[in-house]
Amino acid sequence: MSKCVGCGATLQIESPDMIGYTKSLEHLLCERCFRIKHYSDYKIVIKTNNDFIPILNKIAVTSSLVVLVVDLFHIPRTLEALKQYLPNDVILVLTKRDLLPKSVYDVKLEEYFKRYSLNIVDTIIISSMKNYHFDLLIDKIRQYQKDKNVYVVGFTNAGKSTMINRLLYNYGSTNPVITTSFLPTTTIDTIEIALDDDLTLIDTPGLLEEGNIINYINPDFIKEIMPQKEIRPITYQIKEPQTILSQDLFRIDCYDENSLTFYMSNQLSLTRTFKKIDSPSKLSPHHLKVGDNMDIVISGLGFIKVVKKGVFDIYTLKDVDVYVRDALI
Repeated sequence: MSKCVGCGATLQIESPDMIGYTKSLEHLLCERCFRIKHYSDYKIVIKTNNDFIPILNKIAVTSSLVVLVVDLFHIPRTLEALKQYLPNDVILVLTKRDLLPKSVYDVKLEEYFKRYSLNIVDTIIISSMKNYHFDLLIDKIRQYQKDKNVYVVGFTNAGKSTMINRLLYNYGSTNPVITTSFLPTTTIDTIEIALDDDLTLIDTPGLLEEGNIINYINPDFIKEIMPQKEIRPITYQIKEPQTILSQDLFRIDCYDENSLTFYMSNQLSLTRTFKKIDSPSKLSPHHLKVGDNMDIVISGLGFIKVVKKGVFDIYTLKDVDVYVRDALI
C-alpha cells in the first residue's frame, strides 16, 4: 500500500472520514494533507502516545542514529522519559533559535541540556526559519550515522518536519514535501525521505504532551499563542501584591517583591492590575513555591523567569500543566 508523502498515513479511497483518504491512489497526498497545505484547513485526528510507542520500540532494536528535536521555546517536561525507549546514539537538535532573544548565548543553552541523561553524542542549535547551522547539522548527521537510516524523533510542534523540509531543500534532489502545521498529530506514521544514496531520514509522529495548552484551546487561536519571530521579553518589577493576566488563558497573582520576565508570544496581551480580583471560575488554580532564578512554565504557552523565591497563585485552563524548573535564561 502507498503512503501519503505528507503525513505517512496509508492511502485509501474507501472511507472519506478515515485517515489516509484520497480521491485517487495516484495522488501523493491524502485529502487531509492537501487541505492543510493549500487551505490551512486542519482536520483533527485523535491519537495517544500508545499509538506511537511501538514506533520508538522499533527504533530501539536498531543501531541507527536518532536525531532528537527539541523546541527551545517549549522544552517538554517529560523529555528525559525518552531514555527508556531510545538506547540509540542521539544528536540533540535544539530548534527555533530565532524565537529566543539574540542576547542569549548558544553555549549557555547547550550547557542547560547537559542535565538530561539521554545518550547524547552531540548538541546542535538550529533555526529552520533562518537556515541557521544547517551545514553543521548535516555534517554531524553524516559523522555519527551508523547506517543509511537516521530517525527523527521529537514531541509535537518541535519542528521535526520543518527541519527535514529544510534539509531536503538545501541538500536533497527533491522539493520539500512533508506536511507541517501548528496542530498535533499532523504526522500520522513514519515517512522515509531519501536525501541521497547514503542517507535516508525517517520522520516519526510527534509525541504528545497531555498537559499542553494547544490541546485545550480553539485551533484558530493557536497561531496567536505560538510566536513566529524573536520574542521581546516583558519584565515586571513587583513592589506590592498585584495580578498579571492574559486574556482568558492565564492569570498570576504575585504577593512579594520580585522581578518577573515573561517569555511568551508578543501577540498575547498582558495586563497588570493592583486591585483585588475574584478567583476566575473558568480557570484552574495552581499554588507554587518558587526558588531563586527559576522558571514557571505554562505548558505550550511559554515561561516566566522569577528572580527571587516567592509564592504565586497561577490560574490557567483546566488540565494544562504548570510547573517550575531551573531558569533556562
